[in-house]
Amino acid sequence: MEAPLQTEMVELVPNGKHSEGLLPVITPMAGNQRVEDPARSCMEGKSFLQKSPSKEPHFTDFEGKTSFGMSVFNLSNAIMGSGILGLAYAMANTGIILFLFLLTAVALLSSYSIHLLLKSSGVVGIRAYEQLGYRAFGTPGKLAAALAITLQNIGAMSSYLYIIKSELPLVIQTFLNLEEKTSDWYMNGNYLVILVSVTIILPLALMRQLGYLGYSSGFSLSCMVFFLIAVIYKKFHVPCPLPPNFNNTTGNFSHVEIVKEKVQLQVEPEASAFCTPSYFTLNSQTAYTIPIMAFAFVCHPEVLPIYTELKDPSKKKMQHISNLSIAVMYIMYFLAALFGYLTFYNGVESELLHTYSKVDPFDVLILCVRVAVLTAVTLTVPIVLFPVRRAIQQMLFPNQEFSWLRHVLIAVGLLTCINLLVIFAPNILGIFGVIGATSAPFLIFIFPAIFYFRIMPTEKEPARSTPKILALCFAMLGFLLMTMSLSFIIIDWASGTSRHGGNH
Repeated sequence: MEAPLQTEMVELVPNGKHSEGLLPVITPMAGNQRVEDPARSCMEGKSFLQKSPSKEPHFTDFEGKTSFGMSVFNLSNAIMGSGILGLAYAMANTGIILFLFLLTAVALLSSYSIHLLLKSSGVVGIRAYEQLGYRAFGTPGKLAAALAITLQNIGAMSSYLYIIKSELPLVIQTFLNLEEKTSDWYMNGNYLVILVSVTIILPLALMRQLGYLGYSSGFSLSCMVFFLIAVIYKKFHVPCPLPPNFNNTTGNFSHVEIVKEKVQLQVEPEASAFCTPSYFTLNSQTAYTIPIMAFAFVCHPEVLPIYTELKDPSKKKMQHISNLSIAVMYIMYFLAALFGYLTFYNGVESELLHTYSKVDPFDVLILCVRVAVLTAVTLTVPIVLFPVRRAIQQMLFPNQEFSWLRHVLIAVGLLTCINLLVIFAPNILGIFGVIGATSAPFLIFIFPAIFYFRIMPTEKEPARSTPKILALCFAMLGFLLMTMSLSFIIIDWASGTSRHGGNH
C-alpha cells in the first residue's frame, strides 16, 4: 500500500544546516491535486502543491526567495566543515596521485547522488530528506534517514568539540606565554571542552529558534578560507625537516628562518627522503581516506531545503548549484590537503591545525587561525544540534506538543554523550573514520539510490531500465565501500598499529 504523501516545512539557516520542525508540518488538503500524478510529475518551476485559499502557510509560500549565487554559498557552507582538517593526513597515507583520484571520484559520486535526490523529489513533490524516506519505504524509511542524519550530525559535533579540546589549550598557552604545557586545569582539554559546552554551547542550544545564530555559518566558511590561506602561506615558511626539539622553539618566527638556513646546510640523505612527496601510498591508514573524504562531502540532507528556497526552482538549476558548490569545495579541499601535506609530509597529524604547534607555538598567524576556527566551531555546534534534536523527537516523541522539559533534556543528553565521546576518543581520526564509514555512505550512496528506485514510477522508468540499474549499482557501491572501510578500520584498531598523531 502506498505511503501517504506528506510535505514538511523547512526553515533554512544560512549555512544550509536546516532546522526542520521549527515550522508546522503541512499536509495537502483532500481537494488538492497530488503531484505524483504521472501527468504532472515533470512540472518543474511550478507549485509542488496547489495553494489553499486559507491563510495557513503552505509549502509553496516559502519558495522563490534565494538567488543562484546565495544558494551556492548556502550549499558550500553545508559541505564545508571540520573534515578539511583531516585531508592532509589522508593525502599522507595515499600519496598525491591516489588522493586526487579518490577525491575526484567522491566529488563526482556526490554530484550524481544529488541528481538522484532531485529526480526523486521532482516526482513526488517532497523536499525533505526524511520525507523522501517516508514516501519510499513508509515509517521505516523515514526513521532510517533520520537516524543516518542524526549520526552524521553527532559526528560533526564531536569533531567540532574535539577541535576545542585540541586547540583551546594551545591558545591559552600562547596567551599566557608559557613555553611548556602545565598540569593546571585550564590547560586540560577535557576540562575546557566541558566548560565551553556548559557556558556557551548549552545556552545557545536551549533557544527555541536559531534566529541570528544562523548567520554565524558565513563566519565559519570565512574562517576555513582563512585557514586555507594560512596553510598555503606556511608551506613556504616552515623548514623541512623540522629540527630536533623544534616544537620547543619560542620567540619570533624570524628565528624559524635562521634555523631553516642552518638545517638546509646540514640535510642528511634520510631527512631529504623524508621531505620528498609520495605519489602513491598504501598502508593501514589508507582505510581512513575514503571515510574522511565522504565525511567532508556530505551535504545531501541540506540540498532539498536549499532547493525549497531557490528562486524559480528547477532540477537543472539546482543541479548546477550543486555542481558548482562541490567544485569550489573540491578545489579548497585539494589545496588544503596538498599544501598541508607538502609542509609536514609524513609528519602531518590527523588534525592539521594542531601540527603547526611543532613549528612555533607563539606564531601570530596560526594563533589567529586557531581563534577563528575555535569561534566558528563553537557557534556551529548549536546549529547542528537543532536538526539532531528534531530527528530524535520525531523518532521517540512523534506528534507531541512542544515541551520545554523535553527540549532541555534532549539538548543536555546530547551534549553529555558527545562530551564523553570526545573525552575518551584518542583522536579526531576515529570520529572522521567511523562516522564517515557509516552514516556518510548511507546519505551519499545508499539512500539516494534506493529512494530513486522506489519512487520513480515504473511507467516512466521500468525496473530494468538503465537509470534504475545504475542506481542499484550505486547503492551496492555504497555498501561495498562501507563494508571495506569499516573492516579495515576495525582491523587497524585490533592490531594497534595506527599512527594517528595529535593525541592529548
